[in-house]
Amino acid sequence: MGENEVEIVEHHVEEEPERNGTRTHSFLESLTPSDREGNSSTQSSHRLLAYSDALISIIATVMILPVAHTKIEDDEELKESLQNLLATKIAVYLMTFLIVTVAWAAHIRLFQVIERIDDCLALLNLACMMLITFLPYTFSLMATFPENILGILLFCSCVIVIGLIQAIIVTYGFSRPFLLNDQIQTSENQGYYKWHILKVILRVPILCFVAIIFSFFFSPMSYVLLAIVIFLPYISQSVKWCYRKAKGQVEESPDSMLFYSFHPNEPLSKERVEAFSDGVYAIVATLLILDICEDNVPDPREVQEKFGGSLIEALQGFGPEFLAYFGSFATVGLLWFVHHSLFLHVTKTSRLMGLLNTFSLAFVGGLPLAYQLTHEFPRNSRNELEAIQISCVIIFFAGIFQMAIWVAALFGERRALHPYVRYAGRDHAFMFAKLALYPSVALGTFLLTCALSQFSAPIFHVMEVTVPFAFLLLRLLVRVGLTLLRLVFSPAKQSASDVPEYEDPRLPFTEMVN
Repeated sequence: MGENEVEIVEHHVEEEPERNGTRTHSFLESLTPSDREGNSSTQSSHRLLAYSDALISIIATVMILPVAHTKIEDDEELKESLQNLLATKIAVYLMTFLIVTVAWAAHIRLFQVIERIDDCLALLNLACMMLITFLPYTFSLMATFPENILGILLFCSCVIVIGLIQAIIVTYGFSRPFLLNDQIQTSENQGYYKWHILKVILRVPILCFVAIIFSFFFSPMSYVLLAIVIFLPYISQSVKWCYRKAKGQVEESPDSMLFYSFHPNEPLSKERVEAFSDGVYAIVATLLILDICEDNVPDPREVQEKFGGSLIEALQGFGPEFLAYFGSFATVGLLWFVHHSLFLHVTKTSRLMGLLNTFSLAFVGGLPLAYQLTHEFPRNSRNELEAIQISCVIIFFAGIFQMAIWVAALFGERRALHPYVRYAGRDHAFMFAKLALYPSVALGTFLLTCALSQFSAPIFHVMEVTVPFAFLLLRLLVRVGLTLLRLVFSPAKQSASDVPEYEDPRLPFTEMVN
């Protein structure tokens, strides 16, 4: 489950001399007949990766179900429940979601090193996916019995075996070089790459093994170690930066570049980030209807006895649930729309952007909980107010981390964003408004419900209804706002000759990507 395999390739590719190209032909000629026969039996890994992305996105998202289905009685204070069982479940959900996405990011890097697969690798990957699909059960045990160590023992054991399977995949891949990345195939340092990748992969199983040991006598330390797994690349990068500063700046050799392979600006596959994110949004939107289908279909006998056979009258009692469903679905759909608009203009994704995207998706995964809470309690009750405020917090952080992705791209490599949305680009202000809309509305709704608590439900539902129309009118509103700002701060009209000529930033996408 190491996160850093692809950096090895990326850093060394720059250090490899150009003679790599001249060695390709001789390398291929040196393949044995058995190698050539194996090479003919390989296939592209695209479908395997698409299947794995779909599977991991489902597993990461369904972990919210034990949290969303936590039953809270009407006479039980929501704040008290949050401080007790529900808070524990939410914390474990967030941590487990992040760890599953760490496994997914490691999967990306692993199969950027191993670009072709055969039957053996496909079966090993299925074994890895089988263990990842078992993680929700271990999560349920951890969330339901936080004081019992069995859940964390099972979780850590799964993670250890996943890491060992990935180590076997690396060993197998390097034993058949035709399965590897073309640049590694032609490298003279294959053995060095292999052992470095194995060292990186095995760090996480070792940490989980230590977490198992601590669980027997000090379980909180086990959760700390699992949190370290999430931020291990950044912790490692910070430690090595401090070490370099303490030792003094030294000239880096090609091999020493391996010690700086945890940089936040390291590239991440944009296509797989989009595929994984789309999977999470699609699954969250689908989960919202499950409770409607399960809990909001009246019993035929009850319809006949209480409502005289009138199904319309029987369904009227479920009005708040239907309103909450449509509002929640619109929120999920519009957050996906913002995400789609952002990544339409992102040309290169980095490790830092991937981490911020993971945080955003973790809060998006909490929207089924928000849906459950917003219609579960009596009208104008204290629990209803707190449930609506929790929903506002979830929506706020889901949107604010999307904006953080854009900010990271703005301050990162220049070619990470299309010129349309960079500074002085024609859509810079429009993209800012699109990303800021949900965080601003969620924050405003939260403050309004604090001041006007007796109207909390109407305020929240008005927000859900008006935001889609705000998106439809957003470009017009941005243009009007910019015009008003120019009139306020630059009232004097400039003649055409006074306006400086700027280079047109509107370049075609193909020119940015190529």
